Amino acid sequence: MKFPIFRVHSNRKHYYKIHSDRSFTEVQLIGKKAFIHEINAQTYFEILRIQEMIELNHGYQESAEKDFEKILNEKT
Repeated sequence: MKFPIFRVHSNRKHYYKIHSDRSFTEVQLIGKKAFIHEINAQTYFEILRIQEMIELNHGYQESAEKDFEKILNEKT
């Protein structure tokens, strides 16, 4: 699989840039603010979450780099 890949949660409040099968950046939208989280998976739960994003399970949907960058630039 070629990284980075981009995902958005179906609620459109969480945007993801997946760097590898062990790390990702999340932009979380709360109201008019955006919070950026850098995650380096170290627990089984975190690794499983990345796999769910990659496989488009549990509400994760495909997204594009331009969508991620737009949210990042508008909200921060």
